[in-house]
Amino acid sequence: MINAKLLQLVIDASNDGIVVAEQEGDDNILIYANRAFERLTGYAVDDILYQDCRFLQAGDRAQPGLDAIRQAVHEHRPCRQVIRNYRKDGTPFWNELSITPVLNEADQLTYYIGIQKDVTEQVEAQQRVRELEAELTAVKAELEALRAGKA
Repeated sequence: MINAKLLQLVIDASNDGIVVAEQEGDDNILIYANRAFERLTGYAVDDILYQDCRFLQAGDRAQPGLDAIRQAVHEHRPCRQVIRNYRKDGTPFWNELSITPVLNEADQLTYYIGIQKDVTEQVEAQQRVRELEAELTAVKAELEALRAGKA
């Protein structure tokens, strides 16, 4: 079994943000965040403890990934979604959020573990590929139209 000090070192060494949230009514309040979470979001732990993590969406709550997260939390099951979050300075980033419920020995929900990974570069690259594919399709259609006009 790993001791608490080693576990803390491992979590603090992670490149991904790691938080622990405790369910309190309809909210999941943060009771722990590692250093990577602070670097990723710009929020110091003292700024965010005992708040629901929804503050990371600012007013941007109409995202399909958030619906899937809400459903998973309601059903107490793990979930992984890519959502838009906002740093303390207001800059958006794409967050691959993995949420896992933690149950006690009586199978009662006690905590959620959240792992945040900045996937902004990947999401923007995928968006650019889609844009380029659309441009290519349009150019091909124009070429076909030109060829058909010369026939």
